[in-house]
Amino acid sequence: MNTVMSTLARTCFRTMHSDFPQKIVSWYTVNGRKDLPWRRNISGYRIWISEIMLQQTQVKTVIPYYQKFIKYFPSLSKLLQASEDEILSLWAGLGFYRRAKNIYKACRIIETDFSGRFPRTFDDLIQLPGIGRSTAGAIMSIAYQQPFPILDANVKRVLSRYIALDQNLKQPEKILWQASEEMTAKENIFEYTQGIMDLGATVCTAAKPSCQQCPVEKGCGSAHMVLANKPKRRSTANPTRKLHFVLPMSDKGFLMQKKLEAEYWESLWVPLSKDLIGNIPINASVDLQHKLSHLNLKIKIDITQAAPDEQLLSNQEYKWINKTDIAAYAMPTPIRKLLEHYV
Repeated sequence: MNTVMSTLARTCFRTMHSDFPQKIVSWYTVNGRKDLPWRRNISGYRIWISEIMLQQTQVKTVIPYYQKFIKYFPSLSKLLQASEDEILSLWAGLGFYRRAKNIYKACRIIETDFSGRFPRTFDDLIQLPGIGRSTAGAIMSIAYQQPFPILDANVKRVLSRYIALDQNLKQPEKILWQASEEMTAKENIFEYTQGIMDLGATVCTAAKPSCQQCPVEKGCGSAHMVLANKPKRRSTANPTRKLHFVLPMSDKGFLMQKKLEAEYWESLWVPLSKDLIGNIPINASVDLQHKLSHLNLKIKIDITQAAPDEQLLSNQEYKWINKTDIAAYAMPTPIRKLLEHYV
């Protein structure tokens, strides 16, 4: 298959697979995950939050974070009033924190360019930080029931297997977008979009696809061949990073620093880097280990009692956080647990 479909090829492709969308819709009607919290009380705002959370994160992990987020910010108007720290504090533990920062940035654009109303067109949605073509298409399809194609990880897997895509092609993504455009339903778009995502997540899975349970098995160019042709992936151990912090602590709170580097924990509040402090009296030391998706962290935290006259004025990078206010600040999970131990 060439990287650019001709008009004739598109017509033939659409004709050959004309029953694909209806089979997906019928399958979703019976088997779809209709109990997911973002599939109730649907709005553009709620679908936006769920789609951003679901980027690079599994459904089971997202559910409690989504529920907590929507409980705290039940509407866009509430979210527009939130600070970046408030948004990040609800995101802590979910990872990939740039997504939460993009939500805050998008709020500022919605406030200034869209008069505080969530966009309702594809062209407006794709202007917002963190929203690409697939996320915008999902919002348009699910929230507004407009026929737009999507191409998240699950849909890519379903379509690439269905059309038996040659993985050695230079531009496989371009072909998948073309396939998604041609095969997206023109009616029942809500059920189709949810259905093809659910099919990839529950039936056409990465490791063990259940081809016999797939509604499009008969037209699939890779049915029952996926496991035989799938190359074995070599597991590689994540690198280990050693961190050394100092935590100045008073009777009322902790001196913390907002982490600015983007590699991990970006914009979260952490103890001060040992490199900035030098030699000071240490009252206690704590050793922690924490696993990220791409790093293993080996953490040492030296705790020092800070006298009142040593306390610094707070600014955007350094802040004395009261013990009673810990929950209002975004912190890595192991750091938060340590602070809560001393409250």
